[in-house]
Amino acid sequence: MTLYEICKRALDIVAAFFGLLLALPLMMVSAIIIKFDSSGPLLFRQPRLGKDGRPFVMFKLRSMTQDAAELRALVAAGNEMAGPVFKIRSDPRVTRVGRFLRKASIDELPQLWHVLIGDMSLVGPRPPIPDEVARYEPWQRERLAAKPGLTCTWQVSGRSDIPFDRWVQMDIDYIRHRSLALDLKILLQTIPAVITGRGAY
Repeated sequence: MTLYEICKRALDIVAAFFGLLLALPLMMVSAIIIKFDSSGPLLFRQPRLGKDGRPFVMFKLRSMTQDAAELRALVAAGNEMAGPVFKIRSDPRVTRVGRFLRKASIDELPQLWHVLIGDMSLVGPRPPIPDEVARYEPWQRERLAAKPGLTCTWQVSGRSDIPFDRWVQMDIDYIRHRSLALDLKILLQTIPAVITGRGAY
């Protein structure tokens, strides 16, 4: 491991450990509200791909209806994102509570566990779904060369308002120029990005 990788992993472990401790009360309250708002599990589990395409199951607080996967075909025509990803600004499958959780990025908090155990990092390209990666163009696969992260350049630059090709290029630029200073810069930029909720849907 390089010095950067050692420092990055140390930062991930410390920040994720204390982040989970601080976030636990908020996640517990959110779980209770989710339970009363709609039927279904508290956590949403989904296969994702990590560094070099290594699969893992990612956890999020559930923000959609229980039958969201079955209903996807009915809303597929409303996809607002070019390329292999699926994004709808007003997705009818998202619950009332889910819209708030997504806007505030609270649904992402369980991913601190993945950072702690090493599936993810604090900073890195967002982990893609296997079906999306299967439709990547060859040049887009370079975004799998780094461990996926909780936040990234795309996350602090407008999220879903950014076209997919530009999103991937941002990830590749990050991978090619990553450093501890760049990671800290992105982490600091994440705070106002979360507060404003720009591009979150």
